[in-house]
Amino acid sequence: MSRAFVKESDDNLPSDELPERPQSPHPNYVTPKGLEQLHARVHALQAEREGLAANDDPLARTRLLEVKRDLRYFQGRLERAILVDPGGQPEDEVHFGARVEIKGEDGACVAYHIVGEDEADVHAGSISWASPLGKALIGLKVGESFAWNRDGKAQEVEVMSIHYA
Repeated sequence: MSRAFVKESDDNLPSDELPERPQSPHPNYVTPKGLEQLHARVHALQAEREGLAANDDPLARTRLLEVKRDLRYFQGRLERAILVDPGGQPEDEVHFGARVEIKGEDGACVAYHIVGEDEADVHAGSISWASPLGKALIGLKVGESFAWNRDGKAQEVEVMSIHYA
């Protein structure tokens, strides 16, 4: 008999495990705020896991698998976290934790906070130290420039200011 005519199980539930979320190959540098955010995420996932564990609904069981996977991921990020004190960085050079203002050839200034991968949010002005822009900025001083492809065109970008909070 052809497999095309064999009735599949009505039980359309996922297996007991979902594929793991890949960990970044980079060191997990975090700011104090980033470390707080990781702890909060782990606690929120633990609470959600507890709430879903007693629920026998198929959708809740599916969500529980996702929560368990995400909890393993964020616990791993927390275990690998390396807290960096931005106050211990050289004030005259861009390093992890710096707030950097840059100016492009068009005269537009943009400020970025260089943070860990989990904390990065370009819409909030935070970029990862491991991002291409973060890597280009690390080690620069006020007045130094670098070539950057911005809005599809290459241009010189200058570091205008560096601040550590």
